[in-house]
Amino acid sequence: MAEKPERRTGFVQSLERGLAVIRAFDADHPQLTLSEVARLTGLTRAAARRFLHTLVDLGYVRTDGRQFSLRPRVLELGYAYVSSLSLSELALPSMERLVECVRESCSMAVLDGDDVVYVARVPTKRIMSVVISVGTRFPAYATSMGRVLLAHQSDEYLDDYLSRVELAPLTPMTVTDPDRLRTVLGRARSEGFCLVDEELEEGLRSMAVPVAGRDGEVVAALNVSAHISRGSPAAIRRDLLPALRETAEAISTDITRTR
Repeated sequence: MAEKPERRTGFVQSLERGLAVIRAFDADHPQLTLSEVARLTGLTRAAARRFLHTLVDLGYVRTDGRQFSLRPRVLELGYAYVSSLSLSELALPSMERLVECVRESCSMAVLDGDDVVYVARVPTKRIMSVVISVGTRFPAYATSMGRVLLAHQSDEYLDDYLSRVELAPLTPMTVTDPDRLRTVLGRARSEGFCLVDEELEEGLRSMAVPVAGRDGEVVAALNVSAHISRGSPAAIRRDLLPALRETAEAISTDITRTR
């Protein structure tokens, strides 16, 4: 049996074990029970429980009481997480083709708590005052990708979300009424896309569609953003939605083949 490498002075074993717990989750093990984490990491059940509960409290892991899985907040530990999921790596070629075709910026995001967090982006020209990059966060209620992702949550989730989130007006156009937002989310779910018209930033229109995973569940949202000079909301829907949907379907196919 190979000997373990000699550790440097100051080596923190508890950090090593915490990272081992995070690394136990991968494409083949997206969800794990406490016993499975203990087995994969070589930790005792008691130690695995302490690390998992700490990660849950910090927002890096979620649990339904039995199984655990990573949350998108792990992205904050580094871009390597995105690559390990293969989500952005798989999506970028299709996103680049879309941007070349429609000449508008394209982004992909996932839902993390009350926000969307960007996991991939292909810009074409700067149309926002805020610089967007991987890891950028926006409130989900005011973004096209956030609304697409919220639209595919359970009624219980939405009830909780709408009861506690402050729907602050980011522009004069922002929907701030919970009942109206619920109607908007219902339409986004039934129509399979969402178009946000100057609600996040004045002068900006954004349209998003869901990206499905292997089992058909929505794992991310994909959008294109355009300045209002591009045309009316109806024109943007007509000109951009078919290509956006085609790109999302291509990404979903790639995810299914890889995972």
